Amino acid sequence: MANIITNLKDWRKERKMSQQELAQLVGVRRETIVHLENNRYNPSLEMALKIADIFNCHVEELFQLKKEAKND
Repeated sequence: MANIITNLKDWRKERKMSQQELAQLVGVRRETIVHLENNRYNPSLEMALKIADIFNCHVEELFQLKKEAKND
């Protein structure tokens, strides 16, 4: 399971962009975008930066670390 959560799908849909279009801009397969949007895949730093550049935003606006529960 991914340790990063994302709102990539919201950003993509707000810009009326298909998964395929985003995949082509990033240089990955559409399936990679599907996995990113469903929190099944952690992006590499390079991929996260490319996506942020495409949307003209900060990486933190797209991806956040999942908070882990602390054990006492």
